[in-house]
Amino acid sequence: MPTVAMHEITKRFGAVLANDAVSITVREGEILALVGENGAGKSTLMSILYGIHGPDSGHITLDGEPVVFESTADAIGSGLGMVFQHFQLFPGMSVAENVVYGSEPRHRFGVLRRRDSARQVEEIATRYGLQVPATAPVDDLPVGLLQRIEIVKALYRGAQTLILDEPTGVLTPQEARALFVVLRQLAAEGRSVILITHKLDEVVAVADQVVVLRDGRTVFRSPVSETTTRELARHMTGRELDLRPRRASTAPGAAVLTVGNARCGASDDRGALDDVSVEVRAGEIVGVAGVAGNGQETLAAVVAGHRQLRAGRVILDGVDVTRTYNHHRRRVGLAHIPEDRNRDGVARDADVATNLATGFHRSAPLAVRGILRPRAIRAHATDLIGHFGIKVGGPGVAVRTLSGGNTQKVVIARELTHAVPFLLAEQPTRGVDLGAIEFIYERLDRYRRNGGGILLVSSEISELLSLSDRILVMFAGRIAGELSAVEATPERIGALMSGTAATVDETCR
Repeated sequence: MPTVAMHEITKRFGAVLANDAVSITVREGEILALVGENGAGKSTLMSILYGIHGPDSGHITLDGEPVVFESTADAIGSGLGMVFQHFQLFPGMSVAENVVYGSEPRHRFGVLRRRDSARQVEEIATRYGLQVPATAPVDDLPVGLLQRIEIVKALYRGAQTLILDEPTGVLTPQEARALFVVLRQLAAEGRSVILITHKLDEVVAVADQVVVLRDGRTVFRSPVSETTTRELARHMTGRELDLRPRRASTAPGAAVLTVGNARCGASDDRGALDDVSVEVRAGEIVGVAGVAGNGQETLAAVVAGHRQLRAGRVILDGVDVTRTYNHHRRRVGLAHIPEDRNRDGVARDADVATNLATGFHRSAPLAVRGILRPRAIRAHATDLIGHFGIKVGGPGVAVRTLSGGNTQKVVIARELTHAVPFLLAEQPTRGVDLGAIEFIYERLDRYRRNGGGILLVSSEISELLSLSDRILVMFAGRIAGELSAVEATPERIGALMSGTAATVDETCR
């Protein structure tokens, strides 16, 4: 099994220096964690290793011998495999067909040996405990299985060094632990693994070595046994962070949101709601967990007024808004951080000032008797840029030029500035770095302490545990269980998410 090394790799994209003389080494039987904030250069470095891009300078060696990868085929041929964050599978094809695609076993006359394909896939899957249904179509398989299929695909192609890009982003805690068992088994056989992740607890759980990138440079490297998550976070951001759990400091007040017996979508629809009831009270954060497609996205759309119910009702701050849409609910008292900030949260080609005013631009002081006041809008934006630490040249700069973290700060600044009783927060820290996560946590906690109620829909269990006073877990369009902050653990949440615990103890209700 080869030792893979990258030596003094530098890569520019125009004026952006993505990698600045970065060197890493992953040895036989070793798991290397590559961590860093957004834009640190992790993905660029791995795209160079996998033959997607060529370096401007520096070189790659296998067991000390220089190699040049002109394409991903070259990298695969040299024993590298990569599992991307967004799976590269063909819908409409079976698991086995996806795994062997491009390297199919054939008879000497070129006829595809389908049985051999399925048998070989099953042998690999069984050997590593990956348990994939070789003949099943991939279309409707859960995301945990899709992850395994991608790993089997890389192993089928003979990968000796496996690169995984944020592999647990769509997994339950139990699925993540099962993945770590597989990675340790691969390492024990002499294969090497490079794990790109932003979850520092995963680094400690599975990796042998860790390299931290910041601004395209290597700022720290260490055996994992000789460092801590706190030290890694400090090297990633250049400062100490406060990501400790936050809880309500006072008893919650009256309900600001009530969803009663909600049904939405056909019974056979993925993500349909089936008799869902939720209550959020003033001064509390209620978290919603679930594997993607189990109804939490539909619940958020129903609360926001983007989808209408077949049955049930929605009460916002004492007002029945069941048959109303988003614009009316905003007037009643809804603030909303949407899941996709670029699609639904901002107008990317508009400037920061316009985005910070949108949705509230008909109200004083931004408008008087329906007439916009440009100076007031600009002053409002300047004030929010300062208070929320948005890194931008000025209120007239287009939002499309901002980083993901700063774009998210624009959305949060706009939604939390106005005194409304309820906030729907969908994936509020998705795609942002640790520094921005700390900021967002503090702002959500401040909103709660000021008496607002929050429904927090998040795929990050650590986020739900850090912020929520209660956690609802959805499975197959229903509330599978409710856990208080004291009772909630990753294991209990994960069991409910995966459907292995259809309900929870009466003490958890």
